[in-house]
Amino acid sequence: MKNLYLLLAILGGIIPYLFFFQFIQLEGLNLPFFIESLFVNGAAGGFSVDLLISSLVFWLFMFKESKESSNPKPYLFVILNLTIGLSCALPAYLYAKTSVKNT
Repeated sequence: MKNLYLLLAILGGIIPYLFFFQFIQLEGLNLPFFIESLFVNGAAGGFSVDLLISSLVFWLFMFKESKESSNPKPYLFVILNLTIGLSCALPAYLYAKTSVKNT
């Protein structure tokens, strides 16, 4: 599973940025319009809110788990989540957690 987590973290870091770069090419670095576009209709808004709630749950889980010394510290994964997305941060966390447990 460790190698699968690493592959998924890499894919989760690359694939979302293909869409982000497409948006930036068309609209520039227009953050207000980007946020507005996340909620342009019910389907997009549903996905966006689902992702925000899932990210919050992931953060809470990581901070709770980080109290055990054998688990990775959550700060890097929160930054990954905020700058890339949950599709990269979650498998990266699982990869790190698996790596720590195997040493």
